This record gives sequence, structure tokens and C-alpha cells, in this order.
Amino acid sequence: MLAMLKTLNKKQGERLSFFLPFGLSFLSGIAMGITVAPVGAWFFAWFALAPLWVLVVKSTRKKISHPILLGFTWAIGYHGVALAWITGIHPMDWLGVPWWPSLAITLFCWTFISCWGGILVGLWAGLMARLTQQKPVLRVLMGTALWCALESLWSAGPLWWSSLAYTQSPQNLVILHLGQISGTTTITALIVAINGLIAEFWINRHSRKKLSYLAAACVIFIISHLIGFYLYTQPLQDNPSTALKIGIIQGNIPNKIKLLPEGLRRAITGYTEGYEKLATQGVDGILTPEGALPFFQRDLKNTPLLAAVREKGVIVWVGAFGERGKSYTNSLFTVAGNGEIISRYDKSKLVPLGEYIPFEQIIGGLIQRLSPLDEHQVHGASNQIFDTPLGRVIVGICYESAFPEIFRRQAAAGGQFILSSSNDAHYTAAMSAQHHAQDIMRAIETDRWAVRATNTGYSAFVNPHGKTLWISGYNTYETHTETIYRRPTQTLYVRWGDWLMPLLLIASTLAWVAARTISDEQT
Repeated sequence: MLAMLKTLNKKQGERLSFFLPFGLSFLSGIAMGITVAPVGAWFFAWFALAPLWVLVVKSTRKKISHPILLGFTWAIGYHGVALAWITGIHPMDWLGVPWWPSLAITLFCWTFISCWGGILVGLWAGLMARLTQQKPVLRVLMGTALWCALESLWSAGPLWWSSLAYTQSPQNLVILHLGQISGTTTITALIVAINGLIAEFWINRHSRKKLSYLAAACVIFIISHLIGFYLYTQPLQDNPSTALKIGIIQGNIPNKIKLLPEGLRRAITGYTEGYEKLATQGVDGILTPEGALPFFQRDLKNTPLLAAVREKGVIVWVGAFGERGKSYTNSLFTVAGNGEIISRYDKSKLVPLGEYIPFEQIIGGLIQRLSPLDEHQVHGASNQIFDTPLGRVIVGICYESAFPEIFRRQAAAGGQFILSSSNDAHYTAAMSAQHHAQDIMRAIETDRWAVRATNTGYSAFVNPHGKTLWISGYNTYETHTETIYRRPTQTLYVRWGDWLMPLLLIASTLAWVAARTISDEQT
């Protein structure tokens, strides 16, 4: 009997020792997940990756699958919590989707996007497991380079939102200013490197050098924030001659009624009256949300809003639909003071599973069985220029806020301020807050004033230092005006793009080759 009990206890201990690392990895991923809205515990980002780092490096299993699963588990905690707002799309009765299929689609989307992020971290962990014999400093350099490279690869695809960099927005505006150097990679690299040094302190806690790793983490944290503070405190020095008084209209049309007669009436009335009100306040231009008027371009000229434009003579940017053959685009149109449409920007980054189906050959059939969604919306071109009577403008429509390259390219082409037009009505308030945080990062990286108009919130005005001058309520109808300034400046990031990521890869590769060469010579 005693032998049986010992055997049972041994097996229970083995099970516990196997599952405990995964539990710790999952919890540390959750800690990273609550750095963003609605919790906003941004400081956790500077140490929430360290437990995963320790677990991967200390893994004694020969099979590479173990660290990959650890990384995948961490990412499920991170992305699952950070992107929980996606569950707000349920129920999709406004699209005619029954309750149970709507729930199935929602859970599928949440699971799919969380697992997609899990693949990223799993790959990183698997590659890190190959570096367990490297010296700690080299491991930190290579681990940072690998993470940044994978984020860059993921952000070039259709599914992207939760870079480690956005864990600092909007609370830590100081560190976000380092985005002017090399975009989000700058902040991500700092977060990963500091987490790595903290992890190496723990891994090498019995070594005489242990305190050097912790000291290095503290020094990098302090110096990076001092540099960010210097950039943050630089005066904007805007020329009064470049000032523009811009108005926004937050229509507050719930998606449930948006395409119904009631929704169309509310949209026409709300945006027309809002335009007339703002026009009397002497604004230079007025921005409406994504899809503010759910009409095709050819039908806009017959709307009361454009009749009001012809009467008042104030420019308005209207969210509506463009046509491309038998397909349509989600577009923003510049309507000049005479009521003529003079420029158009088509959304280039569409929402996967919402506006189009990624990997359609693989999962398209499943979605079609669950939903009557129509997939005729098409991507806009990647090299668009948006010229208006008020100057060249940087435009982002909704999901595009998560892709800094879209804004960088337009800023490099001469865009002088940002117009962000969105409709977040089908998600939760946490998503809208995260969306606003993304636009803050884009304003800082490009050194531009940003105007954000949404359907139900949060609409806002943001200056180039990321300060929110005004933000709307949520699920409210609002109009508001602020003075912004056109800026011709070009940050290092705008001029050179993400140069830090390839530099890190080159540096880590050279360091690895040098370490191997020295090791071979010593043997």
C-alpha cells in the first residue's frame, strides 16, 4: 500500500511539474493582456514577458514542442484578454445572423485571432529554445531581434492589432515618443530587452554577474524614458498660418438600425444638421465617421448633406461607399464647397472575417455555412494620395489605425495632418479605447495633428505629442471643433521607416557568428 501511495504521489507530482509552467505562462500572458484598455495597467508590460523567457530558457526537454507550447499558452493569455472586445460583435442580428450562429462566429473569430497571435509567440519561443547555450547578453540581443522581426512579419499580413508597443498607449506618452525613431519596433525592442534582462537576472541568480543584468535593465529603462521625455517636451512651434479649424460629427447610429429606414433617416438628419451647425461656427472642414452615409458615391449628390454643402460652402469629408466594377470600397470622399466630390480614399486594410474572408479557400466554406455575409468589398490601393483644398492629408479608415506603415507612407508623401474615420459600434467600449490608443501612436510617430471621428465613440483630437485635447462620450451624438495645424516635418521613422528591426537582426547574427568563432578557437 505504501509503495502504491508513493507511486501515486510521484505521478501527481509529475503532472503538477508538467502543467505548472503552462499555468505560469498563461498567467503572465494575462498580465500582459491587462496593460491595455479597459484596465490599462501599462507598467506590467515591462516584466510580464520575463516568466515566459525563464521557462523557455530553463526548459530541460529536448523536444522543441515544449517551449513552442509555452509560448503559445502565453500568447493565448495575452491576445485572448487584450482582444476580448471582439466578442462585442455578438449578437449579429443587425446582419440577419441568428443568435446561435452569431455566437459560433464570434467564438471562432476570438479563438482564431488569439491562436494567430499564439503562432507568433510560439515560433519565438521555439527559436529561443535553440539559444539556451548562448551567453545571456547575446540571448537578450537575439531574443529581442527575433521578436521584432516576427512582429514586423505579422504586421505585414491581414491580421494585426496587438503589438507589444501598444501596451504603453495612451498612458506612457513619454516612451511612445521613441516611435519617432523607428516606429513601434523601438518600443517593442525596449520592452522585450528589459524583460529579457530581468529574466536573465533570475536565471543566473547564483552567478556573480546577476546584478549586472538587473542593473542593465534599470539603466535602459531610465535612459529610454529620459530620451522620450526630451522629445515629449519639445515645443510644437506651429505657425498660425497653418492653422485649421476642424469639426467632427459623431452620428451615433447603432449598427442594428444602420441599414434600416430608421437608421438612414437618423444618419441623413444627424449629419446634415451637424454639418449646418458646425458650418456656422466658421470651421474650415468637417469630418464624418466611416460609412456615415451608407450610400454609393453616385447617390451622394442627391442627399440633403451635399445640398447643405452647396449652400454653406464648407468642405466635408464623407464616409460612404465607392464602386469598382461589380465590387465596392469603403471610402472617404472630399466634398468641396460647391458640392463636388474632388478626391477619394479607399480603405486598403479590411477587417478579416468582417469585411472579407482571409484564407478564403480554407475557411470560406465554414463562414458561408454560418453567415449570410456578402464578401464583395475590395481593398483600396496601397499607394493612395489624398489631396484636398486644405492640403494633402493622411487618411486611416478604422482598422488601418493598427498599421503604422500606412500613415508613415502618406506622411513621407507630404501628408500634413491625420484624418481617422471609424465605426466601432459593433464592438465594446474597450475596443474603441484601444483604437484611440492606436491613433495616438500614429500621431506621435508621424509628428502630426490627428482628428478622429467615429460613429459611436470615441471621437477625439490629438496633438503631435499624443495629448488628447478632447474626447467624446460613448454612444452619444456629438459635434465638436478644435484648431489643428498642418505640419511638414518628417521624423526619422517617416524618412527611413522601420530601420531598427533589420539592424537588430544583422547585429545579432554578427554577434552569434563571432561567439561561435571564439568558441571554436577555444576548443
